[in-house]
Amino acid sequence: MKMMFRAFAKNIFGARYERLTRNLAVYLTVFLGLRTSGLHVQIGLPVLYLMVTTVTAGVMWQALSSDDNAASMQNLFMLPFDRHALVFSCVASLGGYALLTKTAALFAVVFALSGAGPGELAGSLLCAGNAILMTAAVFSMRKYRCAGFLWAAAMAAFIVFSGERQYLLPVLAVNGGFGLLILERAQGYDFYRRDKAGSPAARRRVHFLGKKRAKAAKEQSSVSVWRYLFRYLDGHKNYLANTAVMWGVAGVLPVFLGTMEREAVLPIGFAILSLNTPVCILLSADPDLEQAVRFLPGQKRAFCVPYCLFIFLFNSVADAVFLVSWQLQVGGVGTLAVITAVFFALQSALFSVLLEWFCPIRGWKIESDLWHHPRKYVVPGIMLLLAGIVAAAPTVIFALSLLMGIEAAVFILRCERSERNIPSAL
Repeated sequence: MKMMFRAFAKNIFGARYERLTRNLAVYLTVFLGLRTSGLHVQIGLPVLYLMVTTVTAGVMWQALSSDDNAASMQNLFMLPFDRHALVFSCVASLGGYALLTKTAALFAVVFALSGAGPGELAGSLLCAGNAILMTAAVFSMRKYRCAGFLWAAAMAAFIVFSGERQYLLPVLAVNGGFGLLILERAQGYDFYRRDKAGSPAARRRVHFLGKKRAKAAKEQSSVSVWRYLFRYLDGHKNYLANTAVMWGVAGVLPVFLGTMEREAVLPIGFAILSLNTPVCILLSADPDLEQAVRFLPGQKRAFCVPYCLFIFLFNSVADAVFLVSWQLQVGGVGTLAVITAVFFALQSALFSVLLEWFCPIRGWKIESDLWHHPRKYVVPGIMLLLAGIVAAAPTVIFALSLLMGIEAAVFILRCERSERNIPSAL
């Protein structure tokens, strides 16, 4: 079991665990910096435990669902293996990844600002362990995942409504033990995500077209890009789930921002809703697609323009949900607010595509690294700066809209003018 665990761990953390030590050093620096800043935030125990459970469970599910984990499992299936050793090595390594690289960042911020003591730290570690075991157990229950999701929702509700009662931690320990019993009966193949026929993983082999199909490929290239992008999302349901969550956030955001001045807060809401990470990392998440797009002639224009419109579509839906919810709860949405929403949706899409084209994320070990890479805050940060400008002078939005149109035209004209040659097989 030790050798199998090291095989998983070295694949995630690096040959010498350099990624782990680097992340922990950064989190320690953040903790010390925030602790000496004098800032203090009061956080209730139910809120703390729910945050730790949610973050850990989300990262653990992403790690279990990643293509990299599936490839590692497939390699191990070629060798003789013990069922328990494979299951618990996989869960332990991915659980350590979730706890030490992602949840540790939350610990560094929360415990530096709240001043929580060792008791709260022990309870948070118990919540993280329970989330790891429960997430792995639900993932292994392929035929009963609906029941597993209900189980997870019940535990989240229990954490919220139990308050600070003393029986909370014992119940979490028992729940983690129940997840451990489910893993005891699990098979190694339960953690292997098989690619379905026609899935994006099966369509990644991009090939050259013959001369006879070149004309048809040129006519269908733009359509093929749209088809590929939507099929990619259809094959990655977690991307769609994240997008649905963002639209849900757009619906409830007026509840928290409705007491502020409309002209100042609407641009901030649009900037927050531009944080749709999965849609903005499609090139980084698929190195084969990136290589094909950069290698074939004319692909900068053929791919980037539809991709920009694709992100703009998702941003526009989120902004539309936000405006409708604002109108129903607060009111006062006018033409200027709609123009502002269009400006922020298209501007964030342009920035996201440019960032993905010129600064793609490479060298990642597992897909969760893409979701939580610090680069995802670059575009929302720029949009927040623009939100401050628009809030200070609302009429400047018309000038910015004109500049946005010029910028979009320049972006398209500077793209390669050669024939678009994306294969229709996409």
